[in-house]
Amino acid sequence: MKKVLITGANSYIGMSFEKYVAKYYADQLLITTIDMVDGSWREKDFSSFDIVYHVAGIAHADVGNVSDDIKAKYYAINTDLAIESARKAKAEGVKQFVFMSSAIIYGDSAPYGKIKRITKDTEPSPANFYGDSKWQADKGIRELATNFFIVTVLRPPMIYGKGSKGNYPTLAQMARKLPVFPDVQNERSMLYIENLCEFLCQVMIRGESGIFWPQNAEYSKTSEIVKMIAEVSQRKIHVSRVWNWVVGLASKMPGKISSLANKAFGNLSYDQSMSKYDFDYQVVDLYRSIERSEG
Repeated sequence: MKKVLITGANSYIGMSFEKYVAKYYADQLLITTIDMVDGSWREKDFSSFDIVYHVAGIAHADVGNVSDDIKAKYYAINTDLAIESARKAKAEGVKQFVFMSSAIIYGDSAPYGKIKRITKDTEPSPANFYGDSKWQADKGIRELATNFFIVTVLRPPMIYGKGSKGNYPTLAQMARKLPVFPDVQNERSMLYIENLCEFLCQVMIRGESGIFWPQNAEYSKTSEIVKMIAEVSQRKIHVSRVWNWVVGLASKMPGKISSLANKAFGNLSYDQSMSKYDFDYQVVDLYRSIERSEG
């Protein structure tokens, strides 16, 4: 049995992973969680753990009007804290360090009507301080890797599931309230929380190292997601291209409106070939993931 230390208590991903392991992999992985809010974690002995899984961080930044102090906080937590945790793990003999990077390191979604398909050859190009704080940690942690200290970096797209934060709850709210919704042809990579948890179990049990891009087996389309949410919520919503002009107009307006339109209906996807590995982790298909998220 491998002992896993999750650095970052009460996080959505950390708690979901702990529950998933207890249900499916309790005989192979033993989970302990540590709070990173104060400095007491620095006194914790990491040497008894085989794996450190770092999930502590700040996400969902409103990057429009942010003070320098807030930006510094993002770098202090998303970059400095992550690298410091990795260095401590390495110094104390931990065999594997698993880090949650993000698709945000590749920049924002392509605007409405434009295509953005990321491949293994796509160079990271953060669009803001939040993305850069994750990118600096991604690079800094990988530099610590040796034959005796395995570094596993995940760069997932939008993660969603029951109780998740971010864009998914916003879509769910619209699906439950709006009578009509635009049928925009967009393409996005997403990752359901249970698929992520299965992926994590596999890379930990196998001791996999390197950069990984886990995603669902299917691409997502915003209107299809909204339609699925409405269906499992037993609501009717009319999805039609008749309303696409509204999205097109909103995407060209200055300020926050265009940002929201492009975020909801823009394109950002990983090439599916870069998300296929020697193990199966896409255990829940898109429709069932919506059912479980809304159940």
